[in-house]
Amino acid sequence: MKRPFEIYILSLLLLFLSASAIYGGGSLIISPDGTLLQMDPKWFDLIPFPDYLVPGIILFTLLGIFPLISLFGLFYGKTNLLFNRVNIYREKHWGWTYTLYSGIVSIIWIIVQQMMAEYFILQSIILATGILIVICCLMPRINRFYTVNENIQI
Repeated sequence: MKRPFEIYILSLLLLFLSASAIYGGGSLIISPDGTLLQMDPKWFDLIPFPDYLVPGIILFTLLGIFPLISLFGLFYGKTNLLFNRVNIYREKHWGWTYTLYSGIVSIIWIIVQQMMAEYFILQSIILATGILIVICCLMPRINRFYTVNENIQI
């Protein structure tokens, strides 16, 4: 089966999510006071951490590195026992499942962030990206393409 065109759109969404999270998370790790991102110091009163180091590490790994692993999985056809351990959709390739996880995690991240910080435009952009990732994963052609069978050739 030929790779559907929508997978390339999904790949761009994952790359955007990953790049923005690596930049944002990396900036918070390097400068936990938020000065690199010009964050308002009064936001410290809204978060349960003494600085932005822990949120930076979470952002960097869950929304930066994890979508890259997902992207690799979308184009890597082999079964991976390590990655399949947390694949709750056994009938799907692990790359598809991890991509779905990436979209869901980004939505949850923004919802929690909205409860702990003031609004800024990037939140809406990342939320829309997460929603689009989930929608793309559930598109019939992508869904069918990543259904595991004996003849899967990604």
